[in-house]
Amino acid sequence: MDLESVRTFVAATEAGQFQQAAAELGVTQQAVSKRIAALERNLGVRLFTRTARGAELTIDGQAFLPHARELLRAAERAVASVRPGHRPLRVDVIASRGAPSGLMREFHRAHPEIDLDVVMLFDIETAVAAIRSGAIDASFRAVAVPGRPLPEDIESVRVLDEALQLLTGPAHALAGARSVCLAQLAGHRIWMPGIVPGTEWAAYYADAVAEFGLTIEATGPNFGSDALLDTIADTPALATFMGEQTRLVWPAGHGLRRIPVTDPTPVYPHSLLWHRDNPHPALTALRAHLAAATAGRGAAGTWAPGWVLPR
Repeated sequence: MDLESVRTFVAATEAGQFQQAAAELGVTQQAVSKRIAALERNLGVRLFTRTARGAELTIDGQAFLPHARELLRAAERAVASVRPGHRPLRVDVIASRGAPSGLMREFHRAHPEIDLDVVMLFDIETAVAAIRSGAIDASFRAVAVPGRPLPEDIESVRVLDEALQLLTGPAHALAGARSVCLAQLAGHRIWMPGIVPGTEWAAYYADAVAEFGLTIEATGPNFGSDALLDTIADTPALATFMGEQTRLVWPAGHGLRRIPVTDPTPVYPHSLLWHRDNPHPALTALRAHLAAATAGRGAAGTWAPGWVLPR
C-alpha cells in the first residue's frame, strides 16, 4: 500500500476538500484525486462521496480512517528508529570481561545520555560483515590479520595496547616472581584453550611463539574462564596469559598469581573498527572519547606483531 496515498486520504479527510488538501500537501488537486482513486482501487471500496460542501467519508472510509492514521504513525516510528542519533549505538566488545568491555563502561560513565547496545560477536570476519551490513556500528578487534586486509570501506584506529600478564597457580615454578622476562617463559607450558585457528588472537599468539620460542597449547575443549582458572590453580605445570585489564574473580583458595611480563612486555592491540559512511553521532563521540582516554598509552619496551595496525 502506497503511504503517500494513505497520507493524502487522511489530509483530505481532515481538510474536507480535495482542493484544500492539495494546498496543504503542496500538490495539485488533480494529484490528490489520482492518489485517492488509486487507493480506492487498491482497497476495492469507495472512500469518499462528493457533495456540494466538498468530500465526505463513506462508511468504508470511516472504517479505514483510524487504521490509516495508525499506518502513518507506524511509518513515522519506523523512520525515527533508524534516524542517526535516535537509536542506540551498537558496539561489539568480543567478551564481557575483556578490556573493550571496560572501555565501553568508561564511555557510558562519561556519556550516560547516549543509549548503547553492546553485543559480543566471535571472529573478525563476522564483525566486519556486521559493520558493513549495518547490524552493528563498531567493533573492537586486533587488526589486521596477515593476508586478510580490511575492506576499503572499513576504517580502524588503534585505541589500546593491553599488557599481557602471566597467570599461574600457587605451586607453579614462577609463582613467586614479582615479574618475568618474556625469554624466561621459553620451556614453560602456557595453556590457552580459547585459541581458535583463523582468529586474530590465534595469529597474534602464533607470532609470539615464532619470535620468542614459547610453548602455547590450545588442547582440550574451552569450558570458559572459570574452568580455565580451576585448571591453572590445580596444575603446577601450566600457566596462561591474561590481559592486564581482563576482569576476573576466583575463589580465595585458588591462590592464583598475576605476574607482569617484561623485556619486552607483550601487548595485545585493541583497535576500533567502523564503516566510513556511518553517520551515527554517538560513533563520533565514542571515537573522541577513546582518543582522549588512551592518549599516551603504548610505550617503548613493548611487543606486538609487525602486522598490527600502527599506533
